[in-house]
Amino acid sequence: MEKNLTTGSIFKNLLYFSLPFFLSYFLQTFYGMADLFIIGQFGGVADITAVSIGSQVMHMLTVMIVGLAMGTTVTVSRSVGAKNKKETSAAIGNTITIFTIAAIFFTVLLLVLVKPIARVMSTPEEAFAGTVNYLTIFFMGIPFITAYNIISSIFRGLGDSKSPMYFIAAACAANIILDYIFMGIFDMGPAGAALGTSLSQAISVIISLIVILKRDTGIHIKKSDFKPVYDTMKQILKTGVPISLQDGFIQVSFIVITIIANNRSLNDAAAVGIVEKVIGIFFLVPSSMLSSVSALAAQNLGAKKPERAKLTLKYAILFAVGFGIIVSFITQFFAEEIVGIFENDAEVMRLGGEYLRSYIWDCVFAGASFCFSGYFCAMERSELSFIHNAASILLVRIPVAYIMSEMFADTLFPMGTAPPLGSAFSVIICVIAYLILNRKKSLSSEMI
Repeated sequence: MEKNLTTGSIFKNLLYFSLPFFLSYFLQTFYGMADLFIIGQFGGVADITAVSIGSQVMHMLTVMIVGLAMGTTVTVSRSVGAKNKKETSAAIGNTITIFTIAAIFFTVLLLVLVKPIARVMSTPEEAFAGTVNYLTIFFMGIPFITAYNIISSIFRGLGDSKSPMYFIAAACAANIILDYIFMGIFDMGPAGAALGTSLSQAISVIISLIVILKRDTGIHIKKSDFKPVYDTMKQILKTGVPISLQDGFIQVSFIVITIIANNRSLNDAAAVGIVEKVIGIFFLVPSSMLSSVSALAAQNLGAKKPERAKLTLKYAILFAVGFGIIVSFITQFFAEEIVGIFENDAEVMRLGGEYLRSYIWDCVFAGASFCFSGYFCAMERSELSFIHNAASILLVRIPVAYIMSEMFADTLFPMGTAPPLGSAFSVIICVIAYLILNRKKSLSSEMI
């Protein structure tokens, strides 16, 4: 199952690896989109708000799990590039140990804190009960979400980005069917959306385990591989924890902005919730580039081919930024219509269209910063990704969103400028860090 990505055309390898990533992320994002779309067919604004708030919390936890699993992808990729089978097995075994403990701990903790979390989100009173029901069921499904993502991270580290795509495709189809059953036939509202999502994730885990058992995956794990090894766990967590915290910070910024919108009105809350879902689709390209760069560059660095890693980064930036420019321009003409797919209330469409027109430009700048983050992960310097994102959020994204909300009470357009301004600030920090890192590498090579 291992695929060597250290030879051949860099551009072809990037496309080959990133396309399944993109489709996987699309299908995973489609989960929340399907929930929001279907609840809009059977419920009112309060139900839509409950699902949008609940799924935002769900998305935050999911991306933090994915970020932590990035440590596994990079560690496995480096060992594959170095052709070290023993290290690969140890990384996989220790990953399962780490994530099993984490999944149990956070499931219990979050179930205890479900109502305080809903309060912290400044959930409108009309949507509070629905949000609590959604989160309770979702938190019970955390073990399945964790299992899917660690299995996917292992496959991707081995150079196989297609299998996770097939797993999530089956889950997505199941989720749509279950949503119509639970929200349509049984009229379960937001709780039905969460139940459909959790059960469909369980289905994806079952399918992936069947594939692992029946296919010669090249994975040979011994009992001893599950025993915690300090150096292996350190390597996984050194990359994964900063990325998880970075992704958590990004989602916190989204949540803070949601809270700001929730304190304005129910229409503002619904508009912001819908646009966050729409942006999630456009962000699939930057996200797939981040994951692809981290895996491809890590394999090449493990094989002692740093120039191929740099070229992977450059191709990814060109692709992601080009995509961002195109979709940002086109969206200016169809913003209200896009929002109207999920809610045809005139005021929600107006507010959502304003917010989307300014927010969409984040695709351009985030496209570049995400690619840099993937490269820093491959270099096992993921703390740099955490630093540039934290600085962007604390110094630009949140302050600008709050100021614009206070200054412009009748429109969401100014508030939507906060994310792209924050990402532009991130890009500046990334470029400086990249130049410093490569200057140090050049100096070290000259001294040798």
